Amino acid sequence: QVQLVESGGGLVQAGGSLRLSCAASGRTFAHNAMGWFRQAPGKEREFVATINWIGSSTDCADSVKGRFTISRDNAKNTVYLQMNSLKPEDTAVYYCAARRQLGGSYESSEYAYWGQGTQVTVSS
Repeated sequence: QVQLVESGGGLVQAGGSLRLSCAASGRTFAHNAMGWFRQAPGKEREFVATINWIGSSTDCADSVKGRFTISRDNAKNTVYLQMNSLKPEDTAVYYCAARRQLGGSYESSEYAYWGQGTQVTVSS
């Protein structure tokens, strides 16, 4: 089992920045690819970013490329999502997720463990 706890969400003005953190505990974090997803009110959960087990490969959704960066620190069992140039359409609950595999994925169905989510609200 892997337990995930997100933090760092909040209210920010458009153009601002936030850094989300996801602390993992349980089985060996370094063997899990990680991902961030988000869900806005009335919409389906969507892929944001993913990173492989060692942090050498990342991918982001087109809607956040150039603005969001995913990274991880395996020594701290933590994955991060740096969000810059935030827009009102980035408003959502952001979820951290872990795969049982080493490689990242943009498919939510391929993630075995999920955090409770953290709210990000971007005002215009």
